[in-house]
Amino acid sequence: MGRDRLMTDKEAVLDAGRRVIEIERDALSQLEASLGEAFIAAVEACSRASGRIVLAGVGKSGHVARKIAATMASTGTPSLYIHPTEASHGDLGMIASADVVIALSRSGETKELSDLIEYTRRFAIPLIAMTAVEGSTLGSAADICLTIPDAPEACGETRAPTTSTTLSMALGDALAVAVLEQRGFTAEDFKIFHPGGKLGAMLRTVGDLMSVGTKLPRVTVGTRMGDALSAMSNGGLGFIVVVSANDQTVAGMVTDGDIRRLMARGEIAEIVDTAMTRDPITVEPGTLASEALALMNERRITQLIVVEGQTPVGALHMHDLLKAGVM
Repeated sequence: MGRDRLMTDKEAVLDAGRRVIEIERDALSQLEASLGEAFIAAVEACSRASGRIVLAGVGKSGHVARKIAATMASTGTPSLYIHPTEASHGDLGMIASADVVIALSRSGETKELSDLIEYTRRFAIPLIAMTAVEGSTLGSAADICLTIPDAPEACGETRAPTTSTTLSMALGDALAVAVLEQRGFTAEDFKIFHPGGKLGAMLRTVGDLMSVGTKLPRVTVGTRMGDALSAMSNGGLGFIVVVSANDQTVAGMVTDGDIRRLMARGEIAEIVDTAMTRDPITVEPGTLASEALALMNERRITQLIVVEGQTPVGALHMHDLLKAGVM
């Protein structure tokens, strides 16, 4: 019966979903317009902190606080979450004078936060409030009050946290990103905190994955084709780098595909110069693996020569990207 009703109320279901998104979208627009001096002060306080950013909240605000702490920690700002109740039973000792505390409460009257608030006031620990009521107990006690719009919850009469948590989450993201930009946090730094998984792989550089030394097959211009093929086979990468005899800079490359195409045309190359592709595509060691992958896909190639200046220092094959989990 419930399933039949759902099938006959499809439009009502879509209306409900769109209504929620519209309410939260409008509230986010209000939040965007409200950012000002308090937000700047909060970013400065977090950027200057020599300790950690300590997030606290209860219920849904606690879930949001955990997420903000995780986002900050992953973007180079040492952060942690403390449950206010646990804080009242000993965990206040985890908060040091060099830390900054960010407390979340829509009403600003969450009783469980009282000991935490008093502790920050007693020991002059910077306190940032994130609340919808600036004049609340939390908002009034805080050094900086980040006020979210007092917008209606998207679930109507039940008033379960919906819009307010979306606003707090967005404000936390805005704070985390602004702080990382102030601190000059880069993709290279981000890679350090994300060594595993797809994201970590995409943030690795060509220099992390390339073949080097004896694994980089190379011959000089003028090398006999038989010797070049032998070097290519020993390298096992399916191509060979051709360098200038004078300065060892890249002059070209020969792939096994180049050889097959020559043979298909009935042509014979006595020296490597005849078969090589001149001015091949190259990348530098600092290029992100994801960028190298995009370049390979765009040019429909499977190998890249890695250079410093014009001197070959490594080779990157599509298989290297596959093994690293970039693809």
